[in-house]
Amino acid sequence: MGNFKERWNIKSNWQLAVIFVVFAVTGSSAAYLSKPILAFFGINKDSVSGWIYYPLYIILIFPVYQVLLVSYGFLFGQFEFFWAFEKKMLRSCGLGFLVKQKKRPK
Repeated sequence: MGNFKERWNIKSNWQLAVIFVVFAVTGSSAAYLSKPILAFFGINKDSVSGWIYYPLYIILIFPVYQVLLVSYGFLFGQFEFFWAFEKKMLRSCGLGFLVKQKKRPK
């Protein structure tokens, strides 16, 4: 646990526990909410092949997860941590253009 606390600049075990809870709740919620979103667009297991449904389901989980991660982070009082984590994740996925970088002083 000390490695996580050091790498993520976490000050207490309580904060670490809250962060783990947010990650767990976000992952479960993203998977749960993606199915009704696909159903809203008329895509379900019965209407399309599993070869189409499951890749769409997995692809949809990604943006839903990103939004929920910051939202739950805010609700649990850890917005700054999760906003920084989100920006880092988007940059590593090649989507860094979605978040502005701070201009470094010369």
